[in-house]
Amino acid sequence: MSPAEPAAKTSFGLRYAVACAVAREAGALAKRKFNGRPGLSMLNFKGHQDYLSATDAEVESLIRARLHEAFPEDGFLGEEGGGTVSDTVWVVDPVDGTANFVRGIPQFCISIAYVADDDIRIGVIYDPVADELFGALRGRGATLNGEPIQVSGLADMRSASIEAGWSTRHPLSDYLTIISNLMTAGAVARRGGSGALALAWVAAGRTDGYCELHMNAWDALAGAILIEEAGGLTNDFLADDGLAEGSAILGCTPALADELARLTGIPIRRRS
Repeated sequence: MSPAEPAAKTSFGLRYAVACAVAREAGALAKRKFNGRPGLSMLNFKGHQDYLSATDAEVESLIRARLHEAFPEDGFLGEEGGGTVSDTVWVVDPVDGTANFVRGIPQFCISIAYVADDDIRIGVIYDPVADELFGALRGRGATLNGEPIQVSGLADMRSASIEAGWSTRHPLSDYLTIISNLMTAGAVARRGGSGALALAWVAAGRTDGYCELHMNAWDALAGAILIEEAGGLTNDFLADDGLAEGSAILGCTPALADELARLTGIPIRRRS
């Protein structure tokens, strides 16, 4: 072990602890705003089925400020305010599931990931309504409110529950093909409206897989490391400039990986 390795482990551990605390603080803010949400007449959109909420920007500002205060040398990339891709960067979705949030559906989360040396090192997803904090630190496993979690271990697609996210960056026909493939194979196909939370649920074994033909990094990275640290498999999201441009995502329990890769067209990765 080189002298730098213990220091790096300490550094990642500190960042993980701070990320967990920040996620809870940000979640408390989001929950307060959710409880006082406007009516449907106040809905705003950034694009087709792309909801806009002032809360997203407010929560992201809080997260950005807290992380910058703790780690001023780190970069920051957020869904609302953007940022700069760098060697060490926090990647944040302040409210994933905004469509649910603005319509009063209690299925949304705060997603915080940390990327260093071309790898996801930290992933934290907090569901403030359920008060569930999912966390993963590379090489240390995944937890839910501090207790270890694992993917389901299911091996039979006919008993599987798979969530499939819809992306406007692909034709609707591509999404419908995946749904048809999953259901023809015997799986139940779901869509809950928060991709980050859906990935966390795969890590916790509540569902058996999640797929989407395009996700942005702030939606996908925290959930991806959660699944890997919970014993599951994912595709290599960061390949081909996934951090800046986004990528397809597939995360699942291992025994279903090859079949899901075939059904979705998203190649799986097996880490050595």
